Amino acid sequence: MVLAIGGLLLAVTPPLITATLPAVELKAAARRTAGSLRLAREIAIAEGRDAAWVLDIEHHRYGIEGDHRGGSLPGGLELELVAAEEEMQSENVGSIRFYPDGSSSGGRVILKRGDAGYQVGVNWLTGRILVAEWKR
Repeated sequence: MVLAIGGLLLAVTPPLITATLPAVELKAAARRTAGSLRLAREIAIAEGRDAAWVLDIEHHRYGIEGDHRGGSLPGGLELELVAAEEEMQSENVGSIRFYPDGSSSGGRVILKRGDAGYQVGVNWLTGRILVAEWKR
């Protein structure tokens, strides 16, 4: 009887786990994005210089201009960058700039899969970075 219940649990559990993996991956990508933006803000304040966080939507890569630290986002995500016009280098590459006083050019990054996702927003006045759910 115990073996039958154990076998049933093993048969049912993997599909439940794999169904939640995309949602976990999406949330982790949003958190990594927010963490990298916070690092750019900290660099701007600590070093007393502008620091631009750059996102390449096409290649799913991000980084801080002039800094070796960067990362990539999962390929299955749809990305969107809403940023100041002067911070857009092309249709697929743009940045959110942080200033020494902690403020920023402002903007948001939307990471989505289907009809759900997360938006990572940057307040232009305070430079504060927030992660919130996004729905189409």
